[in-house]
Parts: sequence; structure tokens; C-alpha cells
Amino acid sequence: MRLSRYLLPTLKETPAEAQIVSHRYMLRAGMIRQTSAGIYAWLPLGYRALRKIEQIVREEQDRFGVQELLMPTIQPAELWRESGRYDDYGKEMLRIRDRHDRDMLYGPTNEEMITDIFRTSVRSYKELPQLLYHIQWKFRDEIRPRFGVMRGREFLMKDAYSFDISAEAARQSYYRFFVCYLSTFARMGLKAVPVKADTGESELFIDKGLLELDMSRDAPAPDGDLEGFFKTITAQYAAADEMHDPAACPVPAERLVSRRGIEVGHIFYFGTKYSVPMGAMVTNRDGEQVPVEMGSYGIGVSRLVGAIIEASHDENGIIWPDSVAPFDVGLINLKSGDADCDAACEDILVKLANAGLECLYDDREERAGAKFADMDLIGLPWQLVVGPRGLKSGVVELKRRATGEREELPLDAALARMTRRGA
Repeated sequence: MRLSRYLLPTLKETPAEAQIVSHRYMLRAGMIRQTSAGIYAWLPLGYRALRKIEQIVREEQDRFGVQELLMPTIQPAELWRESGRYDDYGKEMLRIRDRHDRDMLYGPTNEEMITDIFRTSVRSYKELPQLLYHIQWKFRDEIRPRFGVMRGREFLMKDAYSFDISAEAARQSYYRFFVCYLSTFARMGLKAVPVKADTGESELFIDKGLLELDMSRDAPAPDGDLEGFFKTITAQYAAADEMHDPAACPVPAERLVSRRGIEVGHIFYFGTKYSVPMGAMVTNRDGEQVPVEMGSYGIGVSRLVGAIIEASHDENGIIWPDSVAPFDVGLINLKSGDADCDAACEDILVKLANAGLECLYDDREERAGAKFADMDLIGLPWQLVVGPRGLKSGVVELKRRATGEREELPLDAALARMTRRGA
């Protein structure tokens, strides 16, 4: 993709409304634009990052045996009246009346709808467990939306639901999602820690042994000992500030660390909370009709974009982990319009594509300082710099955004470095 043709409205100044790092950089890097309070348009760069994150979430759900479906954003109020939540939910729910005077709503979550789908589709314990997920936009009419995509009114969510014949079987589903989530976040370059906590952000107190685990290496496969891994992880201390009692903490002071935490997912078991009032029943081994046991598992896909930036940035801009970067490499032509530089960059574009690397090519007739500043701001993992001096010597400059390390290398050597992802 050529930057001269790309919609990337970067900003030099920080907008006044941006209070946290991720909101500042997402606006400055041209990733999003606010359309109304708490609602954002995702511009091309931001949307590419969002889709990379969404795809990792999807791949891990699929790998752990969860089936994808897609439920609508607009739901009938009757389902929520069955569960008893329609009148209790509050003003965060956007209520709608259609042209036939039917009460509808823009879904803030999907427990009622998935329970309705299940009860009309499954009859016997022989069809259990059922693990189902979708990735869909949600709307909650927050009274004070803030922090950009971290606490907006419209957001992209992966929510999954489990249906089991018994509480013990439901626990096995819970363990499956527990491991799946740790594996998912590890693939995104995040250090995720399971804690009992209220929603939102808080200070966490953690046994540092948890932080030393490499979930991409240590988490078991879907057919591994999920329960054993769950018990090993949850035996180590981790608590949010509202649940941390210093006087009763079992971890020695030298092993206890505190970190700011950002909620990126939640898993919980709610048993028959929805199946009983909504009549989601199956026949058990004895031929009896029993309510199914359910669990719910959410990941804030759009929120993760902000969370990753909060965790990975410096004073110059974003530092994307390789797995979720909008592009793998930024190609910088230091002298656009120069025949040799232009020809070299065109050749490099072909070689990058053949190597499977996604490239954003800065072919603008801009000064070098502006090009470097923009590339640092948008935070692509690699920067490949082509200029007249380097071409005469047969080298390009390769910069690793995360470390700032620069090297002058022949092009083939630079390609080899970049294709060893994370090197």
C-alpha cells in the first residue's frame, strides 16, 4: 500500500479530549475518528489492526472447539422480558420501537438470544456440550463514555456461551475457555493474568511467578490437562485492589508485585440463571427434562486495540507486536522522485510481497524527518529505509521499532531478518 494514496490523517498535536495514551495515539496515528460521543469510525490503519486482533481471537476459539455463528445486533424485547432483564437493565440499553410498534433493542449482550437459539435447536444431553461464539458489535449507552475505544458506547465483542448437562460438565467448559483465553492473549504479545475482579481497570497485586510464565509455551493444547493447568495457575495469588487485603496476603513481600491492570476479557459460570426462566431444557440419561448449565465468556476485541497500545508504546508512538501490527514493515523512500530510489523501492515491494510481508510504502514527497516521525507514530514492527547513499553501497537501513536498533544490510539480509518474525 502506497502512503501517497492511503487515508492516514495523522495529527502532530494531541486532541484535547484524549486523556489516556491509547486514545491520544489512536487519534494522532489516524486510526479512528469520533463520530459522536463514545462512537468511532475505524479508519483503514485502525481497521487493519482490529481485524488482525479479531482473527487471532477467531483462530483460538476455533482451535479449542468453539463454533462460530452470527447473531443480529437488533433483538426482540420479548426475549429479555422472559429472562427478567428488560426492565432491570437500565438506561444503558438502547430501546427501539419498529414500524409495527414492536419493542426492540440494540443488543448490549446476547445471553437471551443464544438461549433462545439453543432451546429451539437442542433436545438431548447427547448433543452436549455446545460451545458457541460470535464476534459482533454491541451498544451500551454509557452516561460518560471516555478513554476512546477503551470505554465507548459502541464496541466489537467476542462473546461465547457454553451449554452443559451438569455443573461438573460446565466446569470443564470453563477450564477450556480459561486456557483458550490465556493462549489468545499470549499470541497478541500481552501478559494476561487471571484475577477475580470487578470490571474495568484497577491495580493488581500478583505473585511474580505468574508473570514469569510464558503462556504461548506453557498453556496446554485443547486436548491437554486443562483442569490441572487451571488449578496450577489459580493457586498463585492474583487480586485486584478492591479484593486485596495486605494483612491476609499469603505472598511474601519480595514475591508480590503490583501492576496496573486493564480488563480485556471475562469468563464466568451462571448455571441455570437463563435456562430456567427461558425454558432451555434437555432430556437427561433418565429421560427427564432438566435445565442446562450455562457459562459466558467475553473478549473486548475493539478494546484490545487500546489495551495493546497502553501496554506497548513509547514517547514517539505505538509499538505494535508483530502478530497484530496493521502492516509488517514501513518502507521509507528518502528521495521520492529520484529514478534510482524509486526503482529500488518498486523492486523491494515485490520482494516483500513474495516474502509474505505486508508493507506500507511511504512514497510521499516529504522531508525525511516527517517520514520517520510518522513511521514511529504508527509503530510498525520494522522500518526499511532506502536512500541514494545506501544504494551506492548496496545496502538498506533496517530499524526494529521495539528496540530502536538500526542496521545497514544488503536487502536479502534485511529480508531474512524480517521474516524471522520477532527477531
